Amino acid sequence: MFFFERAIAKQIKNGGGPYFRYIDDLFIVINWPVRHLLKQIERLNNFDENIKLKANIGSFTNFLHLYTENRDGTLFTAVYQKPSYEPYYLPSNSIPPLHMKKNIPFIMLLRTIRYCSTFQTYLSERENLRMASLLNKYPNKIIEQQFNNVLLKFNIDQPLTINNYNKYRQNVLDSPYKEPTGIDYDKVLFIHFTYCSSMEMFPLKFHTLWSKSFGESPINEITPVLRIRNVKNLQRRLTH
Repeated sequence: MFFFERAIAKQIKNGGGPYFRYIDDLFIVINWPVRHLLKQIERLNNFDENIKLKANIGSFTNFLHLYTENRDGTLFTAVYQKPSYEPYYLPSNSIPPLHMKKNIPFIMLLRTIRYCSTFQTYLSERENLRMASLLNKYPNKIIEQQFNNVLLKFNIDQPLTINNYNKYRQNVLDSPYKEPTGIDYDKVLFIHFTYCSSMEMFPLKFHTLWSKSFGESPINEITPVLRIRNVKNLQRRLTH
């Protein structure tokens, strides 16, 4: 992939176009004559049978989950769903802890705000997300709570409307990205346990017992972090 990508990146850079890569997906915008573009795509597709580029000539395209369109000089974006998309997320009644499941509607709505450039598309995608969450047995109370938490995270103290959407969306887009902090493995102790419904209160009880037992001990300088393992059920045995 390195040798393949290096040749393309050099061409695009010389042509003054943007070049993006996410894992093994490339997104390139270039202003070449149609015949030259198709010839270059054909040449590059012969480099390796496992790597294929697709030419998209027109005013719209999609990359990963983002739909992009040039509407008379105005950039329009929205969430793109692949043809194989199915509205199946981690079910609310599944084994993993609640905080993991609550994060799904939160992240999905945040993506919706970032991707949807108009209030109408945001509204439509938000309701699609709500319906998908309900189909996966998420209570409407949790859905609304997580939707509100997205707004609170960016200090938005009122509902999004057609009048304020562009302003608040820009605030979300301009918010600084926090780099993941490194882990000091000398001061962090990872503890894995198999999660099931009867273990729901285990993390709270563990931290209470840890503080009680090691509160005055030097070992208390070490931070315990609990992680879960999946239950070895029949489904996992059949799929792994």
